[in-house]
Amino acid sequence: SSFKEIEMMKERFSKLLLGEDMSGSGKGVCTALAISNALTNLAASVFGELWRLEPLSHERKLLWQREMNWILSVCDHIVEFVPSFHSVTDGTSLEVMISRPRSDLHINLPALRKLDAMLLEALDSYKETDFWYVDQGVSVDISSKNQQQKSVATKREEDKWWLPVPKIPTGGLSEKSRKALQNQRDCTNQILKAAMAINEQVLSEMQVPDVYWDSLPKSARANLGDTIYYGLRQEHFSPDALLSSLDLSTEHSALEVANRIQSALHIWRKKESSGSHKEGKSKSNGSSRYSWLKVRDLVAECGDKRQLLIERADSLLLCLRQRFPGLPQTVLDVNKIQYNKDVGQAILESYSRVLESLAYSILSRIDDVLYIADMTKRNQDSSGSQLGSKTNAA
Repeated sequence: SSFKEIEMMKERFSKLLLGEDMSGSGKGVCTALAISNALTNLAASVFGELWRLEPLSHERKLLWQREMNWILSVCDHIVEFVPSFHSVTDGTSLEVMISRPRSDLHINLPALRKLDAMLLEALDSYKETDFWYVDQGVSVDISSKNQQQKSVATKREEDKWWLPVPKIPTGGLSEKSRKALQNQRDCTNQILKAAMAINEQVLSEMQVPDVYWDSLPKSARANLGDTIYYGLRQEHFSPDALLSSLDLSTEHSALEVANRIQSALHIWRKKESSGSHKEGKSKSNGSSRYSWLKVRDLVAECGDKRQLLIERADSLLLCLRQRFPGLPQTVLDVNKIQYNKDVGQAILESYSRVLESLAYSILSRIDDVLYIADMTKRNQDSSGSQLGSKTNAA
């Protein structure tokens, strides 16, 4: 078994070093992208079909833990040098350089490992539950209970036709089970927020590739559209009110709005940096001092307005991401991941992204069960009230 694992590890690292091109023709991707793709594909093979609230099989859990240890072992060699004092035998103290884990990996990697363990523990807690699942299309006993739950689950089945349908007992979920589900949902929601925060931080620290800069339009206003642009310039700005006025009925439309906001942000920031460069150049040139003093107030006013728009657009984008936690990656995020050359950042970004996806899937499965339980309870309450009114009438 150990020999097989060693051979398997050699094969995995060979594929990573060759950039996923085992032919050796030199057409592979960079190592950072190869590691990011490997981690993403591993998560898809282990958690890709998380359609039920149930523990992972032993084989899948072992596969995930073993190959994640292989991938994360790369981080042990991503270090930075810092000065330190070393005492020699004669009592003198010398300043030497020592290596330590890079600061971003030292802070974020243990946090991600902890979030990973918490999500696996959450799945292991669903060994014995009051609810169960029935695959759609499977014939079951047609009773009043099943008919009632079938009518309750109709809307959910239309949205997620490929998912199995959760079933609950006739009397509904027990108070203990409902409380445990709600507590698990709150905990998973906190894990989701933590993974999202780490992912956003790592993506913000990645360098924006030249390909994205070249694709940006010249005008941020034309790219945003009148609705978003004038909404950002209102005296009393509200991100929630502005998002409510936009068409966000589908995931595609929400992603399009996110792309437009991000591109406008980078256009304004590019103009901000170029304006600061011109300001310094004008101050250093004595012959243009008079012309600079003449337009200084106008430039400062434009800069203040642009800075206000940048702050409001940032808050609008954050509100959009919170409203749609499962939103796919934007064009900027895809370009950053594709052209990133930093192996440490690639591991942090892909690890936080797959944990974010796993937490969101668990949240969705919990919401499915709670939705069925709530609707069934409402139907039972309405049936009981109707029966009581008929009895009183009789």
